[in-house]
Amino acid sequence: MSREQTLELSWIIPSALIPIALLGLLLYAYVTHGIHVPGQEGMIDPRAISQIAPFNAPGVVQTGPGTYQATIVGKMWTFEPKEIRVKAGAEVTFVASSADVIHGMRIQGTNVNIMLLPGQISRKTARFVKPGEYLLICHEYCGIGHHLMSGKVIVE
Repeated sequence: MSREQTLELSWIIPSALIPIALLGLLLYAYVTHGIHVPGQEGMIDPRAISQIAPFNAPGVVQTGPGTYQATIVGKMWTFEPKEIRVKAGAEVTFVASSADVIHGMRIQGTNVNIMLLPGQISRKTARFVKPGEYLLICHEYCGIGHHLMSGKVIVE
């Protein structure tokens, strides 16, 4: 094998192995840590979101012992509701959508990170073990008031 071929292989082999290794790490995280991209749960008409259940009454509903459903609507430049209260140890399923433009919903200290697209219903479940306040922020630029778009999850 010539010197040029050796040099080429010394670049080709790592260039092929690195993406394969990264893909393997993603699959490992998906399987062992439950890390995955939230999927689409359904479609609604964003112009009529205020008349469509459950988005016509955003808020928290206890669905069973220690389980809640939090319905959230993102719109210029706020979340409805701005504050969610649950008990420590609660499992909360967030059902969310946007009434106007693309928003993001990130709850700091958790794995909740959802894109809110107009007309698309997103769903994500999280367990809140430690009492405290968890900041809920919009992580997708949505206009001039984007920096004001926040809320709280209060775990009692």
